[in-house]
Amino acid sequence: MGLLDRVMNAASGLMNNTGDGNANLLDAAIQLVRNHPDGLSGVVEQFRNGGMADAVNSWVGTGENQPVSAEAIQQVLGETQMGEIADRFRLTSEQVSSGLAAVLPELINHLTPNGQVENSSNELLDAGLNLLKGKLFGA
Repeated sequence: MGLLDRVMNAASGLMNNTGDGNANLLDAAIQLVRNHPDGLSGVVEQFRNGGMADAVNSWVGTGENQPVSAEAIQQVLGETQMGEIADRFRLTSEQVSSGLAAVLPELINHLTPNGQVENSSNELLDAGLNLLKGKLFGA
């Protein structure tokens, strides 16, 4: 299964689980991965370095995903990054942190089906995410 297929499957499943009212939260999770200087691997490292190694390793791995709390999301991302995401999507920091707590583990899980972060180029990830965004949100 190619990267685009994995992204499309992840988003389809997430949209079914979160409902159409939370499209901004999925978009926020996608933007978090896409805009990180090191892409998906950078987001994974940020969570590992933020004390969430066991949880993020479960998202990347092939077993069951460990849940993460909204408070843990806030702690790892920090006030500044949370504020920027909230402002960009016209949400509160609480909405962003609780939404990312629900969406991010599944997104990372679906982007790493082989249990590891692949060395895919950011350009390929960007292309897949852009196509996904267009298909789901008509953007």
